[in-house]
Amino acid sequence: MRSQGKITDWDDEKGFGFISSQNDDSSVFVHISAFSGSARRPQAGDPVSYETAHEENGKVRAENVRFSDQSLTRRLRSAPAVSFTVLFVGFLLVSVYFHRIPWLVLAGYFVASCITFIAYAWDKSAAQRGKWRTAESNLHVLALVGGWPGALAAQRLLRHKSSKQKFLVVFWLTVCLNVAAIGYFVWRGDTGLFN
Repeated sequence: MRSQGKITDWDDEKGFGFISSQNDDSSVFVHISAFSGSARRPQAGDPVSYETAHEENGKVRAENVRFSDQSLTRRLRSAPAVSFTVLFVGFLLVSVYFHRIPWLVLAGYFVASCITFIAYAWDKSAAQRGKWRTAESNLHVLALVGGWPGALAAQRLLRHKSSKQKFLVVFWLTVCLNVAAIGYFVWRGDTGLFN
């Protein structure tokens, strides 16, 4: 049987928090792994539905947690970023086809995105294990040099660095700078810089 509640406390770096039941004043422990299939990060105040499971020590934990407000509009929050990325990749493909930029630029974005995705995965793993973290400035540099599509994929697939507003503001600034730079080179049609 599913219960209704609200996340009353959430530590995003450690990936756990507590859910307050709607039926009584009890609170239940919840880990990020209980949110399987969701692309968004939990936040304090989020209404959720959940099932309970008992651990060997007698404590209760939440599992199979779903956001109660996971409506179409909530899910569409990430749609603009995905659409923007698809359009940008299409723009690069057309630019390569018409020889405005060399294919090595496209390959560079792919390699930078893979490296950035791995960096995000490494940072998330380090956060969960309490180990040395990757500096946010390094993640921003990777995004700036063309790894931002991989960063966006990591934010959605790994649910890492996807809710910290200060980080996201700087991240989108690096995306805008990168896109503006490549747009400038495509507009000039000067491939000499890349050869």
